[in-house]
Amino acid sequence: MPRTPDTRHCGAASSGVGKSWLACAIGQQACRDNRSVVYHRWPKLCEDLALARGDGRHPRLIKSLGRADLLILDDFGLEPLDAGARHDLLEILEERYGRRSTIVTSQLPVTSWHEVIGDPTYADAILDRLVHNAHRVELVGESLRRARAKGAKTT
Repeated sequence: MPRTPDTRHCGAASSGVGKSWLACAIGQQACRDNRSVVYHRWPKLCEDLALARGDGRHPRLIKSLGRADLLILDDFGLEPLDAGARHDLLEILEERYGRRSTIVTSQLPVTSWHEVIGDPTYADAILDRLVHNAHRVELVGESLRRARAKGAKTT
């Protein structure tokens, strides 16, 4: 029986603990396993989607995000979503749901995502598609960047 694609949420952790590193490591392994992987920082993807909406590339971009075997959305929730970003996120997740895997990294716990998404109806729909069948990984610890900086100062 084929395995149902899932969502991995590597998040609710402070900056620098390794969320993006872990997501990219999983992405690299997926590439080694001959899977297609697309990585985007969520804030930049929102900008790209807004521009694509204006120049006619929007449907093609949404479709390409839906086709990748693994989509990594890094740094979700740094800013509240506007109406366009909410709609785009729901469309992307709807296209992928049950067919493709998605990794989302965030510094925010999932309980705070309703506030970031903004609209309760969209938030429920997005979280239903994202959290259902998800594996959540919550990382804790000191920032690896700060630890490296401390180590460099002592040598």
